[in-house]
Amino acid sequence: MTVAKAAARPQPDRLLLFTTVLLCAAGLVMVTSASVAFAYTQHQSAFYYAERQAAWLAMGFVALFVLSRIDYRRIRPLAPAGAVAAALLMLLVLIPHLGVTVNGARRWFDAGPLGTFQPSELGKLAFAVFIAHWIDRNSQRMGDFQHVFVPFAAMLAGVLVLLMLQRDLGTSIVTVGIFVSAYWAGGGRLRHIILLVAALSLGFIAVTLLEPYRIGRLTAFKNPWADPLGAGFQATQSLYGLASGGFFGVGIGHSIEKYGWLPEAHTDFIFAIVGEETGLIGTTLVMLGFLVFGVRGYRASLRAPDRFGMALAASVTTWVTFEALLNMATVTNTLPITGVPLPFFSYGGTALATSLAAVGVLLSIARHGSGPALGNNRGSDESFDRGRRDRRPPLPGGGGRARAAR
Repeated sequence: MTVAKAAARPQPDRLLLFTTVLLCAAGLVMVTSASVAFAYTQHQSAFYYAERQAAWLAMGFVALFVLSRIDYRRIRPLAPAGAVAAALLMLLVLIPHLGVTVNGARRWFDAGPLGTFQPSELGKLAFAVFIAHWIDRNSQRMGDFQHVFVPFAAMLAGVLVLLMLQRDLGTSIVTVGIFVSAYWAGGGRLRHIILLVAALSLGFIAVTLLEPYRIGRLTAFKNPWADPLGAGFQATQSLYGLASGGFFGVGIGHSIEKYGWLPEAHTDFIFAIVGEETGLIGTTLVMLGFLVFGVRGYRASLRAPDRFGMALAASVTTWVTFEALLNMATVTNTLPITGVPLPFFSYGGTALATSLAAVGVLLSIARHGSGPALGNNRGSDESFDRGRRDRRPPLPGGGGRARAAR
């Protein structure tokens, strides 16, 4: 009887947890290494940033373990209030003397000894929970353009306006990934998603053309070597760092780029320091880590016991993996610079703690997920049809069932 109870007890996804712990441990080592020079010159303490990152890491793991032990469905009633609170904080940060301005952008609150607090990072989790909740409530009408897709697009547009007021294009792109992945996992139509992505692409192009510094980034992206000491300085130094690492790297702590050559070495461009100090082996292991995270996260989504869990797991997994992909593409000059951090690695307390809290929710979904026969628990709900070929319910006497029979 005891063995049967143990077998029936929900089991955590140990591989997902182990991968997250390894990525965070490697990230803390790299933040310490990449920030020592800048921390000493700015704060007269070589471990200034490492100590704060460690404090946020501890808080993040507390949130992870608490949320992983709680049934994720218990946070659902908090979804509307959480989304409203996140939106209000994102508005308040724009008020002069309340928000902290860095490089012309106002996105942070002063968090005292812990550095700064960025509401938009908290908003990623709050909006992911809310949109999964909203999609589940509208599950029977997911193919309806007017009553589902239009309100969905309007909510996304509202969040994007707040982010663009903060001049945060990188978080805007990640937020689109969070919303779209939840919509798709919840049963949204592919043609609606294509229409939304096309409209947003035009919007992002317009926003880019309106900001001179973004046009400069595009110009530098096309050929950073044309102005290696000006607009292309960050991109060329990042590539120098990656190339210098070779196969095995120069060794942990022995980077040259972090000594004032590579801007944002401990934040958005920490992957270049990873490449310089650990080489191709280190960067490959980091990429494999995020690949494993993605596989386990989407597995949890597919095995979720309900639509809310499926949409939420898909959005959290997309958030972490898409953000990692964007960061790596930026560092390697595959994409223009967007200011997206590398999850679990880049210095930034709010991003780290919130990401770990989101992983806790993902672990809870994985814990309560069913086995491979999950589809049997969902009945005949066509919204979970992954083929997306005929999403409309068959009419009496119509060709829907006839086509299925053929």
